[in-house]
Amino acid sequence: MFNSEAELVIPAKAMLGEGPCWDSEQNVLYWVNILDKKVNVYDPRTHKNREIQLEQMVGTVAPSKSGSLVVALQKGLHFLDLETEELTFIHDPESHLPENRFNDGKCDPFGRFWAGTMSLSEEKEAGSLYCLGTDLAVEKKRSNLTISNGLAWSPDQNSMYLIDTPTKKVTRFDYDLQTGHIENPTEVIAFPDGVGAPDGMTIDNDGMLWIAHWGGAQISRWDPTTGEQLLSIPIPSLNVTSCTFGGENLDELYVTTARKDTSAENLHRYPEAGGVFKVKPGVKGMPAYRFRG
Repeated sequence: MFNSEAELVIPAKAMLGEGPCWDSEQNVLYWVNILDKKVNVYDPRTHKNREIQLEQMVGTVAPSKSGSLVVALQKGLHFLDLETEELTFIHDPESHLPENRFNDGKCDPFGRFWAGTMSLSEEKEAGSLYCLGTDLAVEKKRSNLTISNGLAWSPDQNSMYLIDTPTKKVTRFDYDLQTGHIENPTEVIAFPDGVGAPDGMTIDNDGMLWIAHWGGAQISRWDPTTGEQLLSIPIPSLNVTSCTFGGENLDELYVTTARKDTSAENLHRYPEAGGVFKVKPGVKGMPAYRFRG
């Protein structure tokens, strides 16, 4: 069933809500409030949102096979124990770059964890994309990114998609499932002027990309083979940050938003900005992959 009306499910008013990830085993939604340094666990059955306060900015999280979360913090990659709320350090590939932080990321079909970095001041091309292997080794995959953002893998597991927000483009790579190697970057989607910039991203069962519009108050569905926009759904927040499929049938789209960089006029227009919303897009999504390390 398609219902383009966005329902507010968590009235968080987050400064920078991000990184939604649905756990199909636990049937809960993980998401982060980057600037407030919080990991959130939302249970739609009880409508309760649990907040886990950390001491560093947190860019994104992903479930692991052990039951903990992999978290990308300002200072490196960690495991987060959901019972004790304790962190276990894994690696910080940018310990020499204190003005950088981790931003968006997620697991690939093999079970590796990918996450990108950016400068706190959004310095041009200061970020990189890293991959945490199942052996806990970290490899740099791309350099010269400005705001490393949305990631997705095609249903046939032959393509990886990446957003570097200021470019307003989505890049496709040939992707090798067994090795994690990516090559042959090709720009497949370009945002037109006047609709904001691409931020977070997810993919549906048909291989179509769903992209959040920072500064555009919407999410949109795109065909990466043609570069054509297929659909747009308005979201009542100027800065829409990311989206993920969830629900027991993966037929609901959870959408995170932000109050950051929103004028008083737009906050008046969008008083629910910073909340987490849900829409029924009429299609089903790919389940989030778990970290296998």
